[in-house]
Amino acid sequence: MSITLEQSESASVLQLEGVIDISSAGELKGQLLKALEAGQPVSVSLGSATELDVTAVQLLWAAERKARGAGVSYSIAEAPPEPVLAALSEVGLQQFIIAANAE
Repeated sequence: MSITLEQSESASVLQLEGVIDISSAGELKGQLLKALEAGQPVSVSLGSATELDVTAVQLLWAAERKARGAGVSYSIAEAPPEPVLAALSEVGLQQFIIAANAE
């Protein structure tokens, strides 16, 4: 599990790697809030994530809603691997990834 936030003057990029689950929820929430507080476009890369549990998906979805409400651009930089996409589909949230990539 790895959650890395890289911030520049123009954007924040959050890289998720490995298994992101309830044990990393506090760190994920903190990094998402830090990225959003900067007021810059936020991009989340899921390409190296191997598993997202419901808690992680809820945090990503909540961050997208918060960004939209604040007028901050929020996008999924990389589509997740098939196992992660399948897990999102199982809980009916595959539209979250599709909608984020459509913006």
